[in-house]
Amino acid sequence: MLHAPILETRQFDWPDEAACAAWAAALAGRPELQDAHITLRGPLGAGKTSFVRHLLRALGVTGRVKSPTYTVVEPYQIGDLVVSHFDFYRFDDPRELEDAGLREVFAAPGLKLCEWPDKAGVLLPAADLALYLDFAPTAEGRDTPATVARADTADIADTADARAVRAEALSPRGQALLP
Repeated sequence: MLHAPILETRQFDWPDEAACAAWAAALAGRPELQDAHITLRGPLGAGKTSFVRHLLRALGVTGRVKSPTYTVVEPYQIGDLVVSHFDFYRFDDPRELEDAGLREVFAAPGLKLCEWPDKAGVLLPAADLALYLDFAPTAEGRDTPATVARADTADIADTADARAVRAEALSPRGQALLP
């Protein structure tokens, strides 16, 4: 993966699933999204696939939105827009990107959404926008799903869906996508 310079960074708090959906809907309304490449990073369960589902719904996908964990890529045709949702979690070697013939997909027009981009390594084209999703800190100061699951108080339990998000614009297109 090529490392582009970070042009701008913004932090966001999504206190619940509705905030994630609202952020995705706002992003879906931006014309720069049409040919964007967005990477999504974060621990397992941080909401990468959930965010993509919200974005695809906001773009008009009405059918089932599947995780591409086993298929590597799930394509969607939304009017004239082609969306490719990638999940590289199961990659053991970055060369699998070429072996699977995915370079052609990246060379074609359309929106590319990539989970676990680090697994594709240097062969993945540079992104326009990098999203880093993480569990919001709990009242105990820890940010793991286990902590949230063991929460004893309502205040802590209410953070189960809360996410801390960092968005890094890596291109002028990425800057235009920032809310």
